[in-house]
Amino acid sequence: HVQLVESGGGLVQAGGSLRLSCAASGRTFSSAPVGWFRQAPGKEREFVARFSRTAGVTYYADSVRGRFTISRDNAKNTVYLQMNSLKPEDTAVYYCATGRGTYSSSPKAYDYWGQGTQVTVSS
Repeated sequence: HVQLVESGGGLVQAGGSLRLSCAASGRTFSSAPVGWFRQAPGKEREFVARFSRTAGVTYYADSVRGRFTISRDNAKNTVYLQMNSLKPEDTAVYYCATGRGTYSSSPKAYDYWGQGTQVTVSS
């Protein structure tokens, strides 16, 4: 049974920072596809960041590249999303997800999702 639990969301002013965490049970993050996605009200869920199958390689959406960083602590089986220089348009529910083996930026490739954590950026 795979369970993902996100934390770290909140309300922050534009230009501020937050670090999201995603702790996993029932799945070893170091050997599985893992990504962060977000969904704003009235919009589809969209890709934010993920790891590549190739160690040390990460991918980001154009809208967050240079501001967000995905990382992981294998000992804690936890993945992080460091978000800097936040903008009001980053406001969304943020989800982490993992899958059975396909490395992709499409939400459809992921089989297990956390409950999400709300990030609100005020202007």
